[in-house]
Amino acid sequence: MRKLLLSVITLVSSLVGAAQTYDERIATAMNTGDWFALDSIYNSAPKDSIMPFLEVFSRCLIGNRLNRPDISVPAFEQLFNEHSASLGLENLLSSTVMFATDLSRVGYNRQASDLAKTILDATRQHLDSTWISSLEQITSKYAALAAYKPYGITFAESIGRIPFKIVPVGEKKHDSVLMHLENSTINGCIADITFDTGAGVNMFSDSLARHFNLTPIDGYVTVAGVGQRTGQYAIAKEIKIGNITVSDVPFVIIDFKTGNEQADQFTHHFNIIVGSELMLQLKDLTVDFVNREITIPSVAPERSKSAPNMCFGDGMTLNVAGSVLNNPIIMNIDTGDASYGSLGVSFFNANKDFILAHAEVDTIRRGGLGGVVESLCYRLEKMPVSLGGHTIGIQGLVVNTSESSAAMDFNCNLGIKALMHFDKIRFNLVDFVLTTYPQMVLGFNNKNFSTPTFQFKKDKGVSPLQALGIVAVGVTRALINPNAPANPDL
Repeated sequence: MRKLLLSVITLVSSLVGAAQTYDERIATAMNTGDWFALDSIYNSAPKDSIMPFLEVFSRCLIGNRLNRPDISVPAFEQLFNEHSASLGLENLLSSTVMFATDLSRVGYNRQASDLAKTILDATRQHLDSTWISSLEQITSKYAALAAYKPYGITFAESIGRIPFKIVPVGEKKHDSVLMHLENSTINGCIADITFDTGAGVNMFSDSLARHFNLTPIDGYVTVAGVGQRTGQYAIAKEIKIGNITVSDVPFVIIDFKTGNEQADQFTHHFNIIVGSELMLQLKDLTVDFVNREITIPSVAPERSKSAPNMCFGDGMTLNVAGSVLNNPIIMNIDTGDASYGSLGVSFFNANKDFILAHAEVDTIRRGGLGGVVESLCYRLEKMPVSLGGHTIGIQGLVVNTSESSAAMDFNCNLGIKALMHFDKIRFNLVDFVLTTYPQMVLGFNNKNFSTPTFQFKKDKGVSPLQALGIVAVGVTRALINPNAPANPDL
């Protein structure tokens, strides 16, 4: 993808003109991964002012990253039929993964499988083992799902209601918490389900799958956490969450153990996880932290002209445009992170002087799929963070000082302890708009800070996770408390 986008930049930059052309603006938005800008520029531009290839490719990326498969599916079809000569091998493969993902989202799993197999058969001799494995996984996964009708949803009432509770996780002194759904069953058995907006797939502990009578299928997927593991797909014939029944629900069966004795004491909190994949099917969810319930209208809203503030991030996580100290930043919304959350190493590198002057040094530990890692961090107190229309002061946000695993590559990750500062959070996954409703706004004083101009290095194009179809899981940051002190025991 990067090669394609950079070549586009070179091409359009050679065009004569004092003002930046629509082609140049579109290419820049693609190259920086600014999907909101791409959407805005494309919608405002006369279509005959955009290079034909860029016009089609814009629709592909807008639909894929802003959850509009009705736009991206026909656009990808046109891209493959009319502009394949403009796609090099790497870009063809990346587009194949995105196209297959969007086909599956609208229920065309057989077509998604056939597409991946066709491209794999045509290019196998030119591919390395990583790409071969990725396309084989995609082919098998969608072929297996094609035998079912995933996510058949039935509402018992006009409004779906899913009660939840906030449960402690890890050592008591850390006050880490998670969301567990109440009144839930899977195939008729009572189930303790963790609600994790940072998980790109639904997951099931391998030790429990047989007890709940899940049906293994041939599909498998690579899940990225601290490390990477391959999990097998299985189908739950029926799950009941509150007054909603969902049939043929895909889960990834995986071993959650980290290999760390202390961390593995807490993995039972994550035996069963539902994530953003189910949320997308429910379409419009409001998480009410006051009344401890998730509400879903039985009839989803029609798409409006509201500008989106959500997009898919690496590993298909739900990312939202927000700000820290009035400076724009993309945030991963992660109820599977049991802490307040953290800022990425790019934040630290761009604002090192400010952080050293206003933060306390600490150590952060992360446990998850593949093990446990420890790194130096800084703790910022009462940082003003804006999300979904309101600003809160987060008292325990940490700043990472080193690169983490690919699945944790984020500028800002907001955990559940930060999200609970709001009364409600609405995920309108039709418009891809997140809205917050305030409850308690912790006091903060901007006069305490000499506010710098924060700078962030934007990701370029489609990430390796997205390109290879690897799914990230937010749970990896919360198998143990991510803000554990630096001592020999986790």
